Amino acid sequence: MSRYVTCILSGYVMFGVAGCQSGTGPVSDARSFIREYEARVRPVESDLSRAWWKANTSGKDEDYKAKEQIQNKLDGLLSDPAQFARLEKIRQGLAAGSDQFEPLVARQIEVLYLVYKAKQLDADLLKRIAAKENEVEQKFNVFRARVDGKEMTDGEVMGVLKNSKDSQYRRRVWEASKGVGAVVLADLKELVRLRNEAATKLGFRNFYEMQLRLAEQEPEEILRLFDELYALTRDSFSQAKAEIDARLAADCGVAVADLRPWHYHDRFFQESPTIDDVDFDAPYAKVDIAGLARTFYEGIGLPVDGILARSDLYEKPGKCPHGFCCDIDREGDVRILVNIVPRHDWMATVLHECGHAVYAARNIPIGVPYVLRTPAHSFTTEGVAMMLEQFAIRPDWMAAMGLKVADPEAAGRAGAAMKKRALLIFVAWSQVMTRFEMAMCGNPEQDLGKLWWDLVEKYQMIKRPEGRDAPDYASKIHICTNPCYYHNYTMGQLFASQLHATIAREVLKTEPARALYHNRKEVGEFLTTRVFAPGSSMRWPEFVRFATGEELSAKAFAAEAR
Repeated sequence: MSRYVTCILSGYVMFGVAGCQSGTGPVSDARSFIREYEARVRPVESDLSRAWWKANTSGKDEDYKAKEQIQNKLDGLLSDPAQFARLEKIRQGLAAGSDQFEPLVARQIEVLYLVYKAKQLDADLLKRIAAKENEVEQKFNVFRARVDGKEMTDGEVMGVLKNSKDSQYRRRVWEASKGVGAVVLADLKELVRLRNEAATKLGFRNFYEMQLRLAEQEPEEILRLFDELYALTRDSFSQAKAEIDARLAADCGVAVADLRPWHYHDRFFQESPTIDDVDFDAPYAKVDIAGLARTFYEGIGLPVDGILARSDLYEKPGKCPHGFCCDIDREGDVRILVNIVPRHDWMATVLHECGHAVYAARNIPIGVPYVLRTPAHSFTTEGVAMMLEQFAIRPDWMAAMGLKVADPEAAGRAGAAMKKRALLIFVAWSQVMTRFEMAMCGNPEQDLGKLWWDLVEKYQMIKRPEGRDAPDYASKIHICTNPCYYHNYTMGQLFASQLHATIAREVLKTEPARALYHNRKEVGEFLTTRVFAPGSSMRWPEFVRFATGEELSAKAFAAEAR
């Protein structure tokens, strides 16, 4: 491992050996706290990551129980009031002692303060939250839709929604896939109550506000951003939605007015349906998806061989049916979990998860301190992953990777249109998720089913099913197991557009629409030095300026979505 460390100096990341002052005072106390944290807490964090991975790949009761026990152990360490009081005193001393101020040390203390702050609750409440979260996660992972007496995998459900022209069958499959909502509904309600109880005990109005502030985000700024995005994209989304509706209605032999949620190509209309006369799945039908990702990342100088070797790539009973990246120890043991089917959407997913993985893995050689050896923010790693997944539907990328595209010119037009629709659709979907969770945490006793469909109709322009009385909102796993996080996906998309524009301008010297990363190792070098290297040594606004040269905005996103 490199002996370099990351230091903040006048808004830039500089590399050099950290100061090693000795003696007493806030800086010395801070270093002592950090050393003790790494000795006591770091091993438990790694144990929890391993247990989390094992449970999600097996689905077994005993593995989920083991994960819960380690979570309780970690919570016990972080909730220690004496340690938190000590941390608060150190933090205050660093703020007051400007003559001893060292940004790298102070940043570690600030990050640890936020981590410990979230756990300053009684042990019983923390254990109840951990147990319920564990239980819900397992229920989601082992759930499989049953239709006409047959159990269906997640991939099979998606295949029906994408390809079937039988509206009644589509509806049965869609409703069956939503059945997990009823399975976890009582658990979700209890989780919302427990999470809000925890938040109010820590001095926040509700859990959503707590999650934002502990992630160094302001609720008012998030709402302002989402209002701005709605105004920016509403008309364009409406036009794109009309085109989609016309094609889907024709495909299924129904009137546009009769379209319902099951007519779209995924369960939540969070991804763009394929409505162009170009089959983006065909080039991937007989391709080694993981091998293609390996070749691409090798070509940009960010190899993923070790990552893929440790990963779990294909469907199996009990395994989590979704996709994620897991950094086990912040020392290079990074893995992805996916469920590959030879389609373009799974090509995009593997590229996406490998994007998370190289972000985590490539922090390590820079020598960023353990506490800061994480992405700058949740949305920045989402942004990198989103930026790298975009190539799955670009025919120029497919051709560069050796795939056969029947009509590259037609595919290019279709791919550009599909990308535009995807951006607009995702932002509309994210509006629903963000505003629903914000409102649910603010008033969990309201009619959440009505709230959900009111938001879906307003932002996604999809009609609710007549007479349906089911907790469809509870079927979205993020609401249960990764709550109050979805706004980070939207911020990540803004960052992705902004970062891609920066790479196109500064590295590839071309327009963003033409920027192709294939076999361009300078792209990997840029990502390593300008994105991965700082870890979380800066607050996210400063990091975005360092990485892209300007503050986070919707400007580049708007250009892509036009």
